[in-house]
Amino acid sequence: MISWDPRVYLHAADQRTRPFLDFTSRIGAGAPRRVVDLGCGPGNLTALLRQRWPDAELHAVDSSPDMVAAAREHGIDAGIGDVTDWAPRPGDDVIVCNAVLQWVPGHDELLRRWAASLAPDAWLAFQVPGNFAAPSHVLIRELAAAERWRDRLHGLLRDEHAVHPPAEYAAILTDAGCDVDAWETTYLHRLTGPDPVLSWVTGTALRPVRTALDDAEWAAYTAELAPRLRAAYPPRPDGSTWFPFRRVFAVAHRTG
Repeated sequence: MISWDPRVYLHAADQRTRPFLDFTSRIGAGAPRRVVDLGCGPGNLTALLRQRWPDAELHAVDSSPDMVAAAREHGIDAGIGDVTDWAPRPGDDVIVCNAVLQWVPGHDELLRRWAASLAPDAWLAFQVPGNFAAPSHVLIRELAAAERWRDRLHGLLRDEHAVHPPAEYAAILTDAGCDVDAWETTYLHRLTGPDPVLSWVTGTALRPVRTALDDAEWAAYTAELAPRLRAAYPPRPDGSTWFPFRRVFAVAHRTG
């Protein structure tokens, strides 16, 4: 299991919040009975769902005990669970899955199953990072494949096929009987601080690497990675760094 640190994940929380708001704002549910957040993380974004639908029952699931503990500190009804084992129940009128499915190989079938099980007038909305061909991820994979690291890190990192274009997700959900709104957006994040791109990917893309390596190995790996990321994402004259980040979204509605 990948180890997650809520404090590291919450680094750059403002930039990570905007995509969540962008796709959840397209959910048209008025008075849902139950809202479910699959892969809730530390619960800071789940709390926004509670603000939007204060009368709905709110439930959250995450595979990380540390993330679940952090979500409960936000007052979220969160439980430990694997999204691959989860299925919609009667009354689950809004299902949100934010930046989770990229970790699930073959999640097409999972989406088909969820969409087919939606109750009438229920909504399923998700977002996945679409930047696996970006320099940040290419450099992480190239270093992991180097002689020093390949035995420890082989097979742990996702490639550019980890997620689909919007049209493929739209086809999956439409064929399951839903009305679908699917799109992609490339956000241009302005990052600050020392090695800001390394700090960003430490909270997400590098979690499998951090889990696999001990402290000394992790320090050595990131020491090799940092100058490569600085060269790929050079700082501006003011010291900040532009970090393009593509994301893919889909919002499905079971009508009838």
